[in-house]
Amino acid sequence: MLATERLKLEKSDLIKKYANRNNGFAFYQILSTITPYFALFYLAVISLSISYWLTALSLTGLILFTMRVFMMMHDAGHGCLFVTSRQNSIAGFIMGVMCGVPEYVWSKHHAYHHATNGNWNKYRGPLAILSSEEYSQLSKKKQLHYENSRNILLAPFGGFLYFIFTPRFTWVKGTIQLTYHIIKNKLKFPKDSFSDVADRFETRFWADWKEYRHMAANNIVLISIIVTASGYFGFVEFFIIYLIALSLAGALGIILFTVQHNFENSYATGDEGWDYHSAAIEGTSYLDLPKILDWFTADIGYHHVHHLSARIPNYKLRACHEEYQYLFKEVPTLKLKDVLSAFKFVLWDEASSGLISIKQYNELKNQQMLAKQSV
Repeated sequence: MLATERLKLEKSDLIKKYANRNNGFAFYQILSTITPYFALFYLAVISLSISYWLTALSLTGLILFTMRVFMMMHDAGHGCLFVTSRQNSIAGFIMGVMCGVPEYVWSKHHAYHHATNGNWNKYRGPLAILSSEEYSQLSKKKQLHYENSRNILLAPFGGFLYFIFTPRFTWVKGTIQLTYHIIKNKLKFPKDSFSDVADRFETRFWADWKEYRHMAANNIVLISIIVTASGYFGFVEFFIIYLIALSLAGALGIILFTVQHNFENSYATGDEGWDYHSAAIEGTSYLDLPKILDWFTADIGYHHVHHLSARIPNYKLRACHEEYQYLFKEVPTLKLKDVLSAFKFVLWDEASSGLISIKQYNELKNQQMLAKQSV
C-alpha cells in the first residue's frame, strides 16, 4: 500500500489522538515567550550605553524570542493553541502586535497556503516562484535579476518588509484612499450615508471590514507602544533594537518557511492531479533541528505533521511524528546544512511536477537543444 493511501486511512485516528489543546500548557508557552521577550528588549536597549557586546548578546536572544512570538501567533491563528476561539484570538492579537503582524489578516492568507499546499499554480510561496516556462520568457537581464533576488542574503530585507514596513504601509495607504473616497463621494452624493459610501470602496489591501478593523487595531496599538517606548528609551536607541530584532527574526521566519517547501524534487503540481495528502508528505519537509531551535520555533520543523492537520497544536507535533513515523518515511528530511542548498530550487518545473534549480533548468535546456540538433 502506498504511503499516501495508508495515511488517508489512519489520518482520522491520528487527528483524534493529537488534535487536543491544553490551556495550561498554552498559557505556559505564552508566558515563557512574552516574559523573556520584554526582558531582553529592555536589556538590549539600555545596554547600548553600557557594552555593545552585551547588546549583541541580548539582541541574539531577542531575535530568537521574536521568532517564537511569531510561532505562537501562528498557532493561535490556526485556532490550535488554546481551547476556545476567543482565547486564541486574544493571544493571536497580542502576539501579532509584538511581531508587527495583524494576526487575523495574516491567518486568513496563511489558511489559503494550507488549502493549496503543493499546488504551485495557486500558491508560489514567500519567494514568488516562477515556472520554468515563465522563466524562459524573461530576458537574460531579468533572469539574472530573478535569480539574485532569491538569494538568502536578502532575507533580512524581506524580514523588514514583512514585519515592519508592509503592515504599516498597506494600512496607511489604504486608509488614505478610503478617506479620499468618502470625502469625494459625500460631496458628490451628500444624501448617501457614510456607511453606504464606505461600502462602495474597493481596495486590494483588505478583503472586508473585519480585516480592516484588525489591521487598524494592530497598527494603532503598535504605533502607540512605539511612541511611548521611544519617549522612554529615546527614539534612536529604541529603533536600532526594534529594526534589527524584527528584521532578523523575520529573515529567520522566511528562511524557515522556504526550506519547508522549497527543496529538490519537492511535490509541485498544478490544478490537475493535485492531492492534499501527497503535498503534505512529498511537498513539505521535516526540518531536523537541534533541540534548542525546536523550542524557539515551537517544533514547526515537524511541518509535515502540521500540514497533515493544522488542528494539532505545536506542543504535540513531535509526539505525533514519533508515534506515526511509519507513515512519514517518504517525507524529505532536511538539516541545517541543507538550508543554503534549498534556496537554489527556485523554479517550478511543470513537466516533472517538482522544483528545480537554475542550474538544472540550464542543463535541461542544453539537453533539449542538443536533441533538436541531432534530429
